[in-house]
Amino acid sequence: MDLNRVQIFAQVVKQGSFTGAAKALGLTKTTVSRKVAELEKQTGVQLLFRTTRALRLTEAGAEYYNKITKILLDLENAEAQLSASQQRVKGNLHVVCPFEMGQLFMGPVFACFLESYPDIRIETELSNRSVDLIEEGVDILFHVGQVEDTRLQTYKLFNTSTTLVASPAYLERFGRPQRPEDLWQHKYIDLYTSLAKLPSDGHIRIFDGQQWQSITPKIQFRVNNITLAREVAIAGLGIAALPPMIVEEAVQKGELVPLLEDFPMEHNVLGISFPKRAYLPRKYIIFIDFVYQVLFRYKADELLEKPDFVQFDDVKQTKCKADEYVCTSVESSVWGSKIKEVLV
Repeated sequence: MDLNRVQIFAQVVKQGSFTGAAKALGLTKTTVSRKVAELEKQTGVQLLFRTTRALRLTEAGAEYYNKITKILLDLENAEAQLSASQQRVKGNLHVVCPFEMGQLFMGPVFACFLESYPDIRIETELSNRSVDLIEEGVDILFHVGQVEDTRLQTYKLFNTSTTLVASPAYLERFGRPQRPEDLWQHKYIDLYTSLAKLPSDGHIRIFDGQQWQSITPKIQFRVNNITLAREVAIAGLGIAALPPMIVEEAVQKGELVPLLEDFPMEHNVLGISFPKRAYLPRKYIIFIDFVYQVLFRYKADELLEKPDFVQFDDVKQTKCKADEYVCTSVESSVWGSKIKEVLV
């Protein structure tokens, strides 16, 4: 077996095209196509249907791909185990996180991390769609709500709060709710996501002082983007339940008004997931540990769960239990103030 041909074939399937595989592998499209043709000749089986528009696995190709995926994963795990003692960390990380989390928080975190680990290359996708980490080759997923996939290792990071807001113009037209039950009569801007299952999608879960109520107001507008939800709320379309940091500036400007502040709303959970593996690649460990160190500095009291390899020894300088490497102090980085700004 020519392992190189097998790896190239697997990359073609993963990327969905010869062009995509060539780009991912740093090869020419001609080389990729030739290697796959050589693999088909070697196996004596057609693995792909080729058209001018797309590639599609044959039945035999699909069966072959499923088998080699497991073999390649075992090889990757073996390499990860052998290289665990190496001092320099390198490789690619494919990270997916919700739009707003990426826009508001992850930028300075990525920059600070890569400042310490320049040999790691991060490919980031901001998305609120449903993601299959295994099939799509995603390394790490940040998500809101629960992810139900037994193939993944999932940890809760911290709770995210929400605030009910509406514009002064909307409240002038429809009145200001005084108690949770008043929400039944109001127009609602529903924020949803397919990235994970939210516990109250389409509903408002709010504590009325005695018990939790699940209220379903009239949904006037549904959207999967927090920023757009805020903008249509400012425009007077209805009441929205949004994270405080998203609406803080609009509230200060008088564009939005907080509602029912004496009645707490149910929290959502921000989590992190990655594929279960016998030997977790060191780049996973380094990145996940780094994220936890950042959160520990500014949200230590709010952290819910952590992997065993994450160890908090000191706020300024922390060792990762798995590798015994010393994490660069976030405060010493030019990005430290930016991270603190969005978390505190």
